[in-house]
Amino acid sequence: MDMDRIHGVLFDYGGTIDSNGVHWAEVIWKAYQSENVPVTKEMFREAYIHGERTLGKNPLVKPHHTFLDMLNLKIDIQMEWLNSYPNDGLNFNCKGSKGFTQSAQRIADFCYAYARSSVERARPVLERITDRFPTVLVSNFYGNIATVLQDFGIDRFFSIIIESAVVGVRKPDPQIFRLGVEALRIRADEVVVIGDSYDKDILPAKTAGCRTIWLKNTGWSEYTGIETADLVISDFAELSKWF
Repeated sequence: MDMDRIHGVLFDYGGTIDSNGVHWAEVIWKAYQSENVPVTKEMFREAYIHGERTLGKNPLVKPHHTFLDMLNLKIDIQMEWLNSYPNDGLNFNCKGSKGFTQSAQRIADFCYAYARSSVERARPVLERITDRFPTVLVSNFYGNIATVLQDFGIDRFFSIIIESAVVGVRKPDPQIFRLGVEALRIRADEVVVIGDSYDKDILPAKTAGCRTIWLKNTGWSEYTGIETADLVISDFAELSKWF
């Protein structure tokens, strides 16, 4: 990719900046394992999907909620669903018990610490890029992204935010990236999109006419091997070599 032709940057947030390309389902699953929660990964993935759909349909996340607040909601929804799983629920940890509550809190704390560590590693890279290029954050989020950025101390890097819950458009709809390009007031082919999801970031960004940098790490599904982007990296820190 000819970096001399790049004059603006669109950043994804969740899974890119806050977990270095590792899908959040994988991070949370590691936390479940650290707590020895007696569920299979298949059961967990079903619970994860249920949780995301629940939060997507119901305005449970409020604008003032931090990332830890949001994690507490997610884990509670997941574990409540697992507790009612046919035949194999969390029999030792009934909803409302002290053990259930403590385990759920430790899982949320594990994930929050993971996010904070990832953001700290990303901070110097964000500073370098945002000092040189106009930058917009384009994210599928719940209406509280501004609070999350402030909590992690990186809100100053993003004066413009295109958040799905606010604009009413969600990835993988290319329109959300077009909104980011419009905010930059730059031609699409002079804008690069940086994201971790091939299906939700890279493909729709290409459709919108943008250049793409794919942070390829651990996704939700196995990769086919035929995925392409203008640039593929495996660590957020690698961006420093290109910017």
